[in-house]
Amino acid sequence: MRENQKKFLVGKLKHKFLNKMLENFVSSTHLKDSRVVVGSQIGEDAAVIDMGDKYLVAKTDPITFVTDEIGYYAVNVNVNDVVCTGATPKWFQSTIILPAGQTDEDLIESIFKNIHDTCKSLGITIVGGHTEITTGLNRPIVVGSLLGEVEKEKLVLSSGANANDSIVLTKGIFIEGTAIIAREKEEFLKVKGFDNQFIEKCKNYLYKPGISIYNEALISNDNFHLTSMHDLTEGGLFNGLAEIAIASDLGLLIKKDQINVLPEPSELSKIFKLNPYSTISSGSLLISINNEYSEDLINLLRKNGIDSKVIGNFTSDSGRYLILDEDNKKTKMKYTEIDEITKIL
Repeated sequence: MRENQKKFLVGKLKHKFLNKMLENFVSSTHLKDSRVVVGSQIGEDAAVIDMGDKYLVAKTDPITFVTDEIGYYAVNVNVNDVVCTGATPKWFQSTIILPAGQTDEDLIESIFKNIHDTCKSLGITIVGGHTEITTGLNRPIVVGSLLGEVEKEKLVLSSGANANDSIVLTKGIFIEGTAIIAREKEEFLKVKGFDNQFIEKCKNYLYKPGISIYNEALISNDNFHLTSMHDLTEGGLFNGLAEIAIASDLGLLIKKDQINVLPEPSELSKIFKLNPYSTISSGSLLISINNEYSEDLINLLRKNGIDSKVIGNFTSDSGRYLILDEDNKKTKMKYTEIDEITKIL
């Protein structure tokens, strides 16, 4: 083992290092299967396997930041990545790992019920999983695994974006982060002088605007030819934009004044000194579409109660990610794979 190696911080692996791992141990050496349409790749959040008349879409994702409503999170974050491919979520499994000395029957039942109720509401069948209690944990961890199906002509990939495509953002940013902070840091917020009404509204960001992008993904893909969709998880908006650009080998030009930073997240950003553009935001969907159809898409989403805006476009200048500020000054878009919320959790 090499000495004095730098230790990793909480959060996603850096793209450069992850790409090295994929090249060394997955892409170049792994057994090839001709039916794998999409495998391990930065920016692609689900695998796609050819099953003949349809594609099978497979996704796995853990919940590590939260304890409250953990089953709801576990189902929805996996659903989000599956529907971003245009697929219908079908079959769910979960691995539930619980802390020794802190787990009782009520906790186990609440997680099982949370997963069951969420899957039932989305028409998803629970097909298995694993549960155990172990040492070394101070809170539950749930790892979800979801399978879905998509008609071949309806498949959407993060790597499908084109130069000059418009980039549409739904709802606004910092949605999931707001719910997490309110639920995990409630007492701290009270000490800082926030009233119950504000805290409850932030908690309810879990449901309104909500961390699910199921409806907007379904509406958009059913009515338009989309070139990509991407859910904003760790690293928030800027990391999500970078992941599509990396997968599609493109550049970015983003108009900062078109990005909707919602009111409550704006307040939390100030209190906790977080960058809202780099904070986890499940519930926000990025869509790329030929700019000829972007306004039609926005109008359709708004008719269905989903606010959205064009926040910029992809460019042919691969690897060059630029922000256009209110004074029309261009600066480099700085993104990070390590989410801002890790500073406080």
